[in-house]
Amino acid sequence: MHNWFAISITIFFALVLMLLPMPDWTVWLRPAWVLMVLMYWTIVMPYRVSVGAAWFTGIIVDLLTGTLLGEHALAFTVIVYLVSRIHMRVHMYPLLQQSVSILFFVLLYQFILYCIQGFIGQLPASNLYWLSSVTSMLLWPWLFILMRDYRLWLKVV
Repeated sequence: MHNWFAISITIFFALVLMLLPMPDWTVWLRPAWVLMVLMYWTIVMPYRVSVGAAWFTGIIVDLLTGTLLGEHALAFTVIVYLVSRIHMRVHMYPLLQQSVSILFFVLLYQFILYCIQGFIGQLPASNLYWLSSVTSMLLWPWLFILMRDYRLWLKVV
């Protein structure tokens, strides 16, 4: 029970960071906070955070952002599934190489959302849409270290 509470707290803070207002010129730079937190927990504890948690979190993101119901749930589920398949390799990578992996996964996440939005006729208005994957990649080492220290401090195993 202690593990789920600690994981839920981090997902809650990621949801808050996702919803925080930003100036108009920085909207395209917003990292994929929720996805990065889900990927962290999947890399470190794939037996605790897996496809079901990703789907549930995606539904919450859909409800909070007002997007098509299931859009983020599908994208989170696909990405967390892929991360869980190679979690041992990603966990062993140095932080720089992990960041490149995160870039790939966030780009894939954005591509899934882009396809869904294109299907319903709501494509993003700018090519700057893809920039959030770069900021996610750049913030990954700091997020990883912060989450690792949090996990060790709470003794989450």
